[in-house]
Amino acid sequence: MREDTWKVGELARSTGLTVRTLHHYDRVGLLSPSHRTASGHRLYVAADVARLQQIRSLRELGFSLDEVREFLERPDASPRRVVRMHLERLREQIAVQSRLCERLEAVAATLDRAEEVSARDLITTIEMMTMYERYYTPEQLEELERRRETVGEARIREVEAEWPRLIAEVRAAMQAGTDPADARVQELARRWMELVREFTGGDPEIARAARRLNEEQHQGLREQHGDAIPTPDVMEYVGRAMAAAGISHP
Repeated sequence: MREDTWKVGELARSTGLTVRTLHHYDRVGLLSPSHRTASGHRLYVAADVARLQQIRSLRELGFSLDEVREFLERPDASPRRVVRMHLERLREQIAVQSRLCERLEAVAATLDRAEEVSARDLITTIEMMTMYERYYTPEQLEELERRRETVGEARIREVEAEWPRLIAEVRAAMQAGTDPADARVQELARRWMELVREFTGGDPEIARAARRLNEEQHQGLREQHGDAIPTPDVMEYVGRAMAAAGISHP
């Protein structure tokens, strides 16, 4: 039985790639047609198509062409391993997109209750959602969503209103020069940590991710949430109060 073969144009049409791309792969020594016809036409065979699939999967994973070549030259490289790697990445992307859909549905429900929302507000909302994806792992985002369901919308609104008041009290104590070891300041620190633990469920990794998010994206968070986001000096001051009170601070 004659082995299936493809000319460069046929393979390009079948795979959705361009002839230029296939020629480039050939030119850089990444994928060359294995057979030639009697008249000299170069033909791709099944083994070439298998290698092409691996190249495309690795490119989807973010590999440069040089990195693709190095990977495929490794003794442990195999079609099965490349496909598994690609599947794992796709599943991660699907999970991220699924969570983003859920968030957008929540945003849509919020917008449905509003009389008018500007395009700038929508852009800011989406920007903030993608920002969270960079700081929390998929598992942490799922846990935060479960926490939100457990706590309930009513309590969430209470906490959202409580944070600015608590931050203002801590800032006032700081500006007054009150020693962080003062009993009143330590009580504020305890309230602070109670709210953090209610948000994180006591997970220190989520608390650390939240603190890193605040440190690195402080300005954007302040623009989005205003006084509900503590400034770095307030964070440092309440941290000293927690240390003085012996409160564990992740």
